Amino acid sequence: MTENSQPRRLAVNKIFGESLPETTKDEWDDEATDRGRERDDWLRDNVPPHHG
Repeated sequence: MTENSQPRRLAVNKIFGESLPETTKDEWDDEATDRGRERDDWLRDNVPPHHG
């Protein structure tokens, strides 16, 4: 990052919050993502009828 863009980014983040994550999807642990997906699938399969 250039010297000029860092203060600008901090000012924008102060107003709007940080909109972009520090890591990108290709940097994530694929196994952790799969485990999260498995938990979501389990939850969807086990939701009581009155909640669906």
